[in-house]
Amino acid sequence: MARAMRLIADGVLEREGVAGLGAALGYSSRHLSRLLTAELGAGPLAIARAHRAQTARSLLIGTNLTMADVAFSASFASIRQFNDTVREIFGLTPTQLRARRATDGVAPSGISLALPVRPPFDAHGVFAWLAERAIPGVEEATATSFSRTIRMEGGAAWFEVRSDASSLRLSARLENLADLGSLVSRVRGLFDLDADPLAIDRALSEHAAVAPLVAQTPGIRVPGASDPFELLVRAMIGQQISVAAARTHLGRLVDRLGAATDVAGAAARLFPTPEAIVERGTDVLAGPARRIEAIVGAAHAIATGTLRLTVADDVSEQRARLLAMPGIGPWTADYVRMRVSRDPDVLLPGDLALRRGAAAIGLPAEPRELATWAGRAAPWRSYLSMHLWRAAQPPEGER
Repeated sequence: MARAMRLIADGVLEREGVAGLGAALGYSSRHLSRLLTAELGAGPLAIARAHRAQTARSLLIGTNLTMADVAFSASFASIRQFNDTVREIFGLTPTQLRARRATDGVAPSGISLALPVRPPFDAHGVFAWLAERAIPGVEEATATSFSRTIRMEGGAAWFEVRSDASSLRLSARLENLADLGSLVSRVRGLFDLDADPLAIDRALSEHAAVAPLVAQTPGIRVPGASDPFELLVRAMIGQQISVAAARTHLGRLVDRLGAATDVAGAAARLFPTPEAIVERGTDVLAGPARRIEAIVGAAHAIATGTLRLTVADDVSEQRARLLAMPGIGPWTADYVRMRVSRDPDVLLPGDLALRRGAAAIGLPAEPRELATWAGRAAPWRSYLSMHLWRAAQPPEGER
């Protein structure tokens, strides 16, 4: 059901209907409706309707968009449907909801929304992770902010997330306002805002070797992915080189193959499409010939639909599909599973940095032994991995 909810939040129902949602999950429309009703008490259309209402509420309270733009941005088919749904779900008209907002912090133009965060939240760690890997031309990051361009269903978009006291604030510009709900969903996934940090910290703290790490960094998050295909390319490029070297390679790829866009209000580029990498990747990509061939092959599979990669894939099936691709091994498949599918229970025992972190806190450092020990941290091994990666880094003053 979590897979269905992620697809609904990403706008699949608006684009492809119930049949498209069912096909993505491997169910008929009728069977999917029965499953959702049994598990959640509502069918896919009702869930999508509630999701649209929540998006509309955020826009009414957090922006100065007109009522028509709010309705369109939240994917309502008409103003009447927008008015009726908001009134039914919240017991207030859209005008009454907007009248209740606090005006402080509302942008006079554009879109600016508060992103609810479950505390504790390791904002410093997430921003640092994103900054270290930011692709020149696409992403910019500081200790308290992250921004990037992104290709959405209806066109290009740009967003910026800033740390705002105990919360986050999202600013966005979109070529198509109907993409806003999907964009918010992707940003929440990128910052892992729907995690349950109290449950995760409590479980990991039960292990003596890990408890000091949790105490030092409560609310650690596993950054997600802005775009599944982009994350796959990033993983394939970076699997055997340093983060800094991967960033250089990716920057060159974007500079040569990324489409220019002015959606950010300045010169910026979008990450290359699969088609662009198929057409010119061999000439632009650097490194071993087999790796270049594998990246171009994966791009071709995505472009032709041979390989499907989404946030709502069955994780076992996704891993099997990736491992069947030439040049993709367990590290890459599991890294994609961790960040694209947001599987909370992934360990990369062969990762050298992760093994260094394990050794630093007295855990087994050999892959087999580490994997065996980490079984006791299930179902939160992705978060254990983040702690071990952090433990492998020297203190900030020594970097």
